[in-house]
Amino acid sequence: MSLKVIGAGFGRTGTYSLKHALEQLGFNKCYHMWEVAEGHHAIWSDAHHGRPVDWDSLFEGFQATLDFPSCNFWREQAAHFPEAKILLSLRDPDSWYDSVMNTIYPASRASLESDDPNMKQFGEWLFDLIWRRVFDDRMDDRAHVIARFNEHNQAVINEVEPERLLVFEAKDGWEPLCKFLEVPEPEDPYPRMNTTEEFKRTRV
Repeated sequence: MSLKVIGAGFGRTGTYSLKHALEQLGFNKCYHMWEVAEGHHAIWSDAHHGRPVDWDSLFEGFQATLDFPSCNFWREQAAHFPEAKILLSLRDPDSWYDSVMNTIYPASRASLESDDPNMKQFGEWLFDLIWRRVFDDRMDDRAHVIARFNEHNQAVINEVEPERLLVFEAKDGWEPLCKFLEVPEPEDPYPRMNTTEEFKRTRV
């Protein structure tokens, strides 16, 4: 099985809802940060350090991929899976920054500062692949982080052929997503999951 959808959007752009949306549309399974826990940390570290990655093996059984850390390597995946469509999930940059700073970043910081060696190791991995790699460990610098967010998104828009790319926001709902993927539109409402409030209740 080969990837059919490659998510290039950063985490906290509605990727968990989008994961469930894609799986509901038949793109099952969809790889997300949740799947990294299946023992894939070392593979993503290899990618981070420029070592070869067997993308076919990593994504065996998956038809789509989203979220950090996969989105950091959208170019490599786009080249390896030339038939896959590219999905750039977006949201308002200020809203995105606020969401990150209220959810995944403090959770990552808590892991890094944990007394549990396994949690601390996981926190170090998160910082290596996301907060240092992408944002230069300057998460308190709102302007810098938003600039990196915008630069990443614009690079995707500039580099991907228009017919291969959908720029998507959760508020757009099913219609553009289904049209892009050439699948029927479900009658159920578009999923809305893992909001800031839900995240903070369960993990922060």
